[in-house]
Amino acid sequence: MHKLTILVENQPHEVEVTPSRARPGEFMVFVDGHPLTVFVPDFDSPELVDWMIVDDRPYEFILSPDLRVAQIYSGRYDIVVRDKEAGGARPAVGDGRVKAPIPGLITRVHVEPGQVVDVGQPLLVLEAMKMENEIRSPIRGVVHHLAVQPGQTVALGEVMVEIQ
Repeated sequence: MHKLTILVENQPHEVEVTPSRARPGEFMVFVDGHPLTVFVPDFDSPELVDWMIVDDRPYEFILSPDLRVAQIYSGRYDIVVRDKEAGGARPAVGDGRVKAPIPGLITRVHVEPGQVVDVGQPLLVLEAMKMENEIRSPIRGVVHHLAVQPGQTVALGEVMVEIQ
């Protein structure tokens, strides 16, 4: 079982997810104590997942690569995912510390210490669940410290780059 707190538009929801042993891609999900059966057809290829079946009803959705925005038929929603087992919220940035939004593998690094970067400039690529996530600079500044290199794995919330 995996326990999460998911804030949707700042409204918290307690979520527990347990994979089915009987059917690959099927999960028993409890949202605020209410049980749901969720089937994800492309669960083994996360980059292809764009719909799921919840209690026999299909839902199309789009998640931003950083898992901070979800779009479904009723609109776009800001989300924050807190993994209760990891012990913390997905880190926010703003102080120049760029933290891993998800655990994964660093596949490319585009900057080096001393380099000037602009807001939104690609810093590195983090691969997670077979998806490449381009991590961009949250601020304009100078790369002060580069804590990762290609081939290195990072944990959720680990500082990868410091910009001053």
